[in-house]
Amino acid sequence: MADYREMWEKLGLDLAAHDGLLEVLPPLYQESILGQENRPEGMQYFDFVFSEVHGLRIKELVDHRAAGGIVVGTFCTYVPEELILAAGGVCVGLCAGAQVAEEAAEQYLPRNLCALIKSSLGFKLAKVCPYIESCDLLVGETTCDGKKKYYEILDQFQPVHTMELPQRKDEADRRLWREEVRRLAARLEEVAGKKIDEESLRNAARVINEKRKALLRLAELRKCDPPVISGRDALLINQIAFYDDPVRLAEKVNALCDELEERRDQGISIGGSHRPRILLSGCPMAIPNWKVPTIIETSGGLVAMDEMCTGIRYFRHLVDEAAADLEGMLDAIADRYLEIDCAVFTPNRERLEHIRELVRDYDIDAVIYYALQFCDPYTVEAFRVQQELEKERVPFLYLETDYSSEDVGQLTTRVQALIEMVETKRPV
Repeated sequence: MADYREMWEKLGLDLAAHDGLLEVLPPLYQESILGQENRPEGMQYFDFVFSEVHGLRIKELVDHRAAGGIVVGTFCTYVPEELILAAGGVCVGLCAGAQVAEEAAEQYLPRNLCALIKSSLGFKLAKVCPYIESCDLLVGETTCDGKKKYYEILDQFQPVHTMELPQRKDEADRRLWREEVRRLAARLEEVAGKKIDEESLRNAARVINEKRKALLRLAELRKCDPPVISGRDALLINQIAFYDDPVRLAEKVNALCDELEERRDQGISIGGSHRPRILLSGCPMAIPNWKVPTIIETSGGLVAMDEMCTGIRYFRHLVDEAAADLEGMLDAIADRYLEIDCAVFTPNRERLEHIRELVRDYDIDAVIYYALQFCDPYTVEAFRVQQELEKERVPFLYLETDYSSEDVGQLTTRVQALIEMVETKRPV
């Protein structure tokens, strides 16, 4: 990586603390990602992006602001990227996938709050996240009580716009959400000093849809058995999709898919023969959270699909680009985001049906439910998911954990037992 220290200092980072963070990441990346054998050549781009996660991409954000653009940070899949792009902005997902400054965060937040929220505030307090320090505006959403109260605290450090997300999907909820989308558009116009017009919004919808289509193409290739890509590499790509340039990312994902199709046709696979195919469901996994996928895939399984916000939930729905005017485009964008089946909704029948669909389409042998401690929506909804899977006689394993490494041994033992059980039951 080039020398970016002057840039980081201007952003207000604590250079000593930031150096410490950068020392931790390479060994973790080597163990979880680079240690895999026979990876596709197309993964080199994503390895490079990760190697520059606090370098070149941050420089692009700094240059974008210097040219008059804005940078907007988000925490969730409910924030419409199209609006940010149409306002001349760059949308970036924010750091929240590792234990950072936990004690400092607990000066503001209760100890029994999920690791993701504490991590987000920890990165801010420790001044080690160049993404949040590059942002002109942070956009939150009321996807749980912890997050919506956290945004009140975060707003004391940096401007935050919070979107009110309904908990149901009736017509009254749709009207509320469409108004929330327009309220965000107005706030973005104010920050950017630029109006969002029909042309810019239509073009933004096309760009983000192309990114989603590329990720959907990759998701389709994950149906191959033997596999042509590991679950860890697929997760890495999805994580990078939250902060990389969308046009460039779509181009690189499509190039990777071209290579994967050739490897499939030539009989080249990752890991050789069939391995137990796991659907990983539950809470999102922000960079550098690869703990559970690494345990699964080093224990003999394959993460064949991720039913989570850093998986297929992020890109499975497209925006209808056929709307006649600006108001129609805003409604189409709002309607697309309301289709997301996050556990915050009640009832949430769509999610249960989608999990059954994924189990069938990806020839899933077992579901591992990943729950962050104290994440109420996903920990509570696990019961309904398990009920549905029991009807289908699909093995189910519930793992509740956090960002620490203290429980790796225990989790590994439970995952290995599941995989052994699946292997003994699968027809030869």
